[in-house]
Amino acid sequence: MATYTVTHKQVIQNVAIVQLLQEHQIEVGQSVTLSGMGSPFDGARVVTGLPHYLLVDVSDQGDPIYDIDGPIYLNQVQFSLTTADVQRQAASGTATYTLTCTWMTLAQLEKYLGITFTNPSVDYDRATFSVNAANQFAYRRRQESGYFDASLSTVPSADVLLGTIMYAGALYREAGSIDQFASFDPLATGAPTGGSMGQILRLLGCNRPQVA
Repeated sequence: MATYTVTHKQVIQNVAIVQLLQEHQIEVGQSVTLSGMGSPFDGARVVTGLPHYLLVDVSDQGDPIYDIDGPIYLNQVQFSLTTADVQRQAASGTATYTLTCTWMTLAQLEKYLGITFTNPSVDYDRATFSVNAANQFAYRRRQESGYFDASLSTVPSADVLLGTIMYAGALYREAGSIDQFASFDPLATGAPTGGSMGQILRLLGCNRPQVA
């Protein structure tokens, strides 16, 4: 979670813009939560644009028009807001950007591993940590590879789901080991636990060539 300070606000024909003090990693299609600004700004807002120029009008087709010959305004976040026009002015408040991915569940990890975890127990807690970490890892790696999945709660596809579950399973099973899964065979040499990472990344759609 990241929280940014709001410095300015503006609304023209239901197109709203807030300017943030800090540089951010927010992308179009993601959600930010505004607070401390008062009604009607406060609430969860879906980002529709990240303009670098002053919003001056909205066309008859609903397209924002910017003053591209004017000064550059950094860290602006644009979204739809049905309210009266607000001239660009100083504002106070915060914008919170939270990514909590819930693509897979503990029950799915249990089915994959063939284990039922007892709650409460150390194994249950460790499995929960693995599920949460795998969800965040899968979403972040896809984002780094150019995918901006619209939903943090609905997995994009079956292959991405399996890749996320496989990674959670690897995290759970490698706990307490140095570089490989534990073995009871005194002659076993073992294999690094990361051996399935290539398959996991393929299922997530990461590290593939980017083509137009």
